[in-house]
Amino acid sequence: MLKIYGADLSGPANKVRMAAHALGIEYEYIRISIRKGANRTEEYLRLHPAGKIPVIDDDGFILFESDAIIKYLASKKGSPLYPADLKQRALIDQWMDFITIHVGGSMGKVVYNRVFASFAGAAVDENSLEEGLKFLRRFLPVIDNQLFKNAFVAGKQFSLADIGLLAAMDPAEAAGIDPAPYKRLSQWRKDLQQKEFYTRCHSSYEEALKKLMAKQKSGSSAGK
Repeated sequence: MLKIYGADLSGPANKVRMAAHALGIEYEYIRISIRKGANRTEEYLRLHPAGKIPVIDDDGFILFESDAIIKYLASKKGSPLYPADLKQRALIDQWMDFITIHVGGSMGKVVYNRVFASFAGAAVDENSLEEGLKFLRRFLPVIDNQLFKNAFVAGKQFSLADIGLLAAMDPAEAAGIDPAPYKRLSQWRKDLQQKEFYTRCHSSYEEALKKLMAKQKSGSSAGK
């Protein structure tokens, strides 16, 4: 069975899980606690030399980088989520790159500084935070406009690009990003969050974050 190594609040890991659900692929989910250093063990570094998540083990075939993983899984299944047609695939690749680099990268700066810095006991990097917010203000209108022109990110059909965008935008509320001004993006997102491929991952990012915070608070109390 496919193994997915990830963490509940990792957008890239959740992207892979969502894609697996959408593709009808059963998998074993192996949680990696970055906070406890599970990603730095000798065993894990054999899977990913940089100690990042996600990683998959598909019957001995090891692969990391979330976009590479979901393209591999969709291609293996012969799924229309990543069609064989060269031009259709190129358009999906185009938007996946745009989302990962510009939306995901910018969201990551905001999420780290507004959510995870406190977990790590690190200072907020105000320059990084402002840069992330600035680029989201620049790039989210591009996505919103694309979704006004098309039902889905890469055209008329639901694809891996939509899964990538949904995962990238998942922490929006937790990070204090209001998607409401982006009307089409907001509606597209609400619609997809009702789908089984999403709800099998979690009910929402905020709920997953609350569970983690409660778990850590419980652990801290027990240690006193």
